[in-house]
Amino acid sequence: MTSNPRVAIVGGGPAGLMAAEVLAQAGAQVDLYDAMPSVGRKFLLAGRGGLNLTHSEALEPFLDRYAERCADLEPLVRAFAPQDLRDWTEALGIGTFVGTSGRVFPTDMKAAPMLRAWLQRLRGLGVRFHMRHRWQGWTDDGTNLLFSCPTGDITAQTDAVLLALGGASWARLGSDGAWVPWLQARGADVAPLQAANCGFDVAPTAAGRPGWSEHLSSRFAGQPIKPVALSFTAQPDGQSRRQQGEFVLTSTGVEGSLIYAFSAAIRDAIQAQGQATLHLDLLPAHTPEQVLAETRRPRGPRSLSTHLKSRLGIQGLKMALLHEVLTPEQLQDPATLAQVLKALPITLIRPRPMDEAISTAGGVRFEGLTPGLMLKSAPGVFCAGEMLDWEAPTGGYLLTACFATGRQAARGVLDRWATRGA
Repeated sequence: MTSNPRVAIVGGGPAGLMAAEVLAQAGAQVDLYDAMPSVGRKFLLAGRGGLNLTHSEALEPFLDRYAERCADLEPLVRAFAPQDLRDWTEALGIGTFVGTSGRVFPTDMKAAPMLRAWLQRLRGLGVRFHMRHRWQGWTDDGTNLLFSCPTGDITAQTDAVLLALGGASWARLGSDGAWVPWLQARGADVAPLQAANCGFDVAPTAAGRPGWSEHLSSRFAGQPIKPVALSFTAQPDGQSRRQQGEFVLTSTGVEGSLIYAFSAAIRDAIQAQGQATLHLDLLPAHTPEQVLAETRRPRGPRSLSTHLKSRLGIQGLKMALLHEVLTPEQLQDPATLAQVLKALPITLIRPRPMDEAISTAGGVRFEGLTPGLMLKSAPGVFCAGEMLDWEAPTGGYLLTACFATGRQAARGVLDRWATRGA
C-alpha cells in the first residue's frame, strides 16, 4: 500500500470490533462509530446467562448449521474456525472451556471481562471510538457518511466503509434495521429481515379462546418443559427431524433452546401454510410399548394424575399439557393417552415480533457481494455480521460467523486498498 487507508466502521458489535482489530493491525486508520453510549451492548446481553462463544463439534457438522448459506460461509469460517476463535480469546487473557453440551464458554462465563480486554487491545492499536453517533446514510451527493450525534449532524469522509449494523432484533441495543433502505438505494440486494431463534404463539387449543387456557398460562408460563424430544416435519421436502432438550412455556406459546433449533423450519412452514405443528415426546427415555403398558395397567382407586405420576413421572406442566390437548374422554383411553404422551401435538401460528428474537434472518445477499464482502453495486462499501443474509441456531454458531465475517470484510478492505495502491 502506498499509504494507510482511512476506514470508517459503523457498528460496535463482534463483527465490527473484529474488523477494527484486523484493520488496525495492518496499519489502517480506523474510526468506529456506534449509536449506543458504549460498544458491545448485544454482546453483553448474550453473555448474561453465560457467553456461548462457539461450539466444539467437528467442523463439517458445524458448517452444516448454516444450512442454505453453508457454501457462502464455509471459506470464511474455515479461515477463522472455532479453534482459532478459542485461541484468539485466550490470547486476550480469557480462558475457555467446553461445556457438557459441547458449547464453548469463557472460563468465568462472562462477556464483560472479555470485552474490556478487547477494547484495551483496540485502543492500544489506535482505534478511535465515536459513541452516540447514529448513522443516517450518506450525504446528498453520496460521498460522505452522515451521522447524528449529541452535538448535531456530522459527516465523515473515508477511503472505505465497513458496515456491521446487525439485523433488527433488540432495537433498543442498536440493531433496528434502519439501514435497509439506504443500502437498497445504492443497489444492494437485501432479503427481507425476519425473526430467527425466536418464540412462537400457539394456535387455540379449544374453541372460544385465543391460545393456551388461562389455567395453563397463569400457572405455568415461564416454566421449562424437560426432558422432551421435539419432532417436526418440514415441507415441502417432508424431512423429519427429532431433537431432545428443553424449552419454556410462555403466556402465548413457546420459546427456548429446543424451539430455536427448529425456528427457521417452523417459521418457513407458517409462511407457506399458515401454521406449523410440532410433536413432543414427553417421555423420551421410554419406548411406545412401555408407555402403552403403563397406561393400560389397572390403577384401582387411584386417580389418573396419581397413576401417571407414580408409573411414568408425568406431573405438573406435562400433566397440564395433556389436559390442554385431550378431552376427558381421550384421557381415559389408554391407547390415545399413550400415543399423545409420545407425540403431543402443538400447533403454532406466528413467530413472536422480530424485536424479541435473538437474531434475524435475511439481510444483504451474498450474491451481491464480492468474496471480500464488498457491495458490487457500491465499491468501497463492505458488510459484515448479522446484517448479511444468513442464519444459524444458538450454540455459538451466531457469534462464530459474526467474528469470521468481520475478519473477512476487513481483509477485503485491505486487499482492495493494496490493489489500488500497487
